[in-house]
Amino acid sequence: MNTLKRSTHPRPFLSRGRFATALLTAAVMGASAQAIAQDDDPIKVGILHSLSGTMAISETVLKDTVEMLIEQQNEAGGLLGRQLEAVVVDPASNWPLFAERARELLAQEEVDVIFGNWTSVSRKAVLPVVEELNGLLFYPVQYEGEESSENVFYTGAAPNQQAIPAVEYLINEVGIERFALVGTDYVYPRTTNRILEAFLKDEHGIAEEDIMVNYTPFGHSDWQNIVAEIRRFGEEGKPTAVISTVNGDANVPFYTELSNQGIDAADIPVVAFSVGEQELTGIDTGPLVGHLAAWNYFMSVDNDDNYDFIDAWIEYTGDDMAVTNDPMEAHYIGFNMWAEAVRKAGTTDVDTVKDAIIGVTVPNLSGGYAAMMPNHHITKPVLIGEIQNNGQFDIVWQTPSTVAGDAWSDYLPGSRDLIADWRKPMECGNFNVVNGSCGGSTAAEEAEAALAE
Repeated sequence: MNTLKRSTHPRPFLSRGRFATALLTAAVMGASAQAIAQDDDPIKVGILHSLSGTMAISETVLKDTVEMLIEQQNEAGGLLGRQLEAVVVDPASNWPLFAERARELLAQEEVDVIFGNWTSVSRKAVLPVVEELNGLLFYPVQYEGEESSENVFYTGAAPNQQAIPAVEYLINEVGIERFALVGTDYVYPRTTNRILEAFLKDEHGIAEEDIMVNYTPFGHSDWQNIVAEIRRFGEEGKPTAVISTVNGDANVPFYTELSNQGIDAADIPVVAFSVGEQELTGIDTGPLVGHLAAWNYFMSVDNDDNYDFIDAWIEYTGDDMAVTNDPMEAHYIGFNMWAEAVRKAGTTDVDTVKDAIIGVTVPNLSGGYAAMMPNHHITKPVLIGEIQNNGQFDIVWQTPSTVAGDAWSDYLPGSRDLIADWRKPMECGNFNVVNGSCGGSTAAEEAEAALAE
């Protein structure tokens, strides 16, 4: 039978002081080892875009854009001496699933930042999660405003950077007097159109009967009756235009039906807020020549930085016919702003990066610069483009300089007294300048309301 023998060597004796010193040494060595391991760990970048469902037509290319930017950053040495790693999930155009996937990215994958979302309802669904778990979300798409979260950076256009200038262009340059506001039935079109209705009535004296409003579900395909109604609305004696906030793959049958019913830009011009080069790849653009889109970037911008970006994109995709669009540029800006803030902060720590990013300025692709403002919106030029035969846009108008994004609209009674400023000491996204109080986060309530629509 095997037996264990007690050692005959005397046991070393550690005094209480020596024991404490040994524990401290072990702790320091352990912390150092952990720090070294952390320094070697990749910086995780979450990508939260629909790769299936009705929004995949618009969002898949944004996932690819972020992956390209990560690859370029890694080729340049990474960030803080660490490589970046993409963590991709597919919320599948399912709005509640966006929240689940965001929680997965932050709580399980422990990503350092998220680039994602297209629709406002998906962003509203994610908002309580990123606030609860203190994540960073860079949102690259035009939206309705009426929001400023400590954890979200809005690199797409607010209404004063797209919708309002587009309507002013139609009134002042085209002479439009009647407006058909046509959109997908969710929070972005409904809120944007409330702002536009108030703007048209209050600022330009447009009568109620000269504004038509229509909403359709996501993925809507039967546009025959609605387009016929638009045509009748435009035949009542006043110059008429369509303001389109139709989103996703519903745009293809919408524009097809316009063509089928012979509505061209000379009769009733359409200015779209969610149709760019990517969406036009699925449409015969010949009959659509002259219709408009309002964005902050077009692929046709004549600028060396833009040409470099296009060349890199074509090389990355391996497709000589690949196109670029506005939300891609917004991710380009947002990614570079985040990377610069990380370098400035010397860490990926969320709170430190949030403080560091305000005031960060990076090049856009239109020949200027974008700056992150204290309300977590950025400065952007506004461009109006006409659809061409080749699916590109001819830029027919643009602002003389960049426009700072407003989180809160001047045209809605509940909003005109609010400002957002995330700098100390205010640190508030909805500060009421009249009563001097901060409204605090309403993310949970907004998510519930958006998902219920």
